[in-house]
Amino acid sequence: MKQNLPGRKSVINLNGLMGFIFGALAAVCLSSCCAPGPSAPPGGGRETLAQVSTLDALLVGAYGGQITYGELKRFGDFGLGTFDSLDGEMVAVDGDFYQIRYDGKVYPVSDSMTTPFAAVTFFDYDRKIELPEGTDYESLRKIVDGAIPTPNLFYAIRLDGVFSYLKTRSVPPQKKPYPPLVEVTKEQPEFEFENVTGTIVGFRCPPFVQGINLAGYHLHFLSEDKTGGGHVLVFSLKEGVISLDTTADFYLMLPESNGTFFSADFSRNREEDTRKAED
Repeated sequence: MKQNLPGRKSVINLNGLMGFIFGALAAVCLSSCCAPGPSAPPGGGRETLAQVSTLDALLVGAYGGQITYGELKRFGDFGLGTFDSLDGEMVAVDGDFYQIRYDGKVYPVSDSMTTPFAAVTFFDYDRKIELPEGTDYESLRKIVDGAIPTPNLFYAIRLDGVFSYLKTRSVPPQKKPYPPLVEVTKEQPEFEFENVTGTIVGFRCPPFVQGINLAGYHLHFLSEDKTGGGHVLVFSLKEGVISLDTTADFYLMLPESNGTFFSADFSRNREEDTRKAED
């Protein structure tokens, strides 16, 4: 279903994942309508993963902000992303949005700030699982993969716990002409935490969205005291509970400006670039 949104000229609404597989990406709505938009994406309501731009666009250096966080908040209270010029990592939890910059510090996100890539939803958990001590990134994948009914839907993931060890990273803001993401992450600042309490926020995405989002797991961390966080690289859990929210609908907002996204060649497979950038 097509929907006009304020300030957006390229919107894809994918209501039903099989329709997405067989070509719903061609359904681009061009509009200059200024009527106020809905509080959540049409079709799926709260059970929708709303996303700004694509992962492949980020890989080629499309770092210009496309939507304000004030607008993005209408689509979810939970999620992750980045900022204009790739200025750090975003974590959204319980309706509050935070920026973890390259200095490792946490800053509140103002409504006027913009993002080139973000994914959000309204988090309403369907299932909780108490995790054993020593759970790490790999064992978490196995636990979640064994708990979900199908690998072919989206799942919002929230892990609240105490971590014996956790390593994250962030990225510094970039200057034009923007380098590709794999070059940026070669020099990424990393942060280590011991015996830290906090929340991991993220998504498990189905394999057929590789290039649009990250197939598999993408997780960000925020400490309970709001002093640290970032993109999760490694962790070991002391104790914690994971909450899962099955999210069947997907809503994609594409960049409207005639910039890097418009001129990029997306025909090349960038899975290797994705691996390098995310590891």
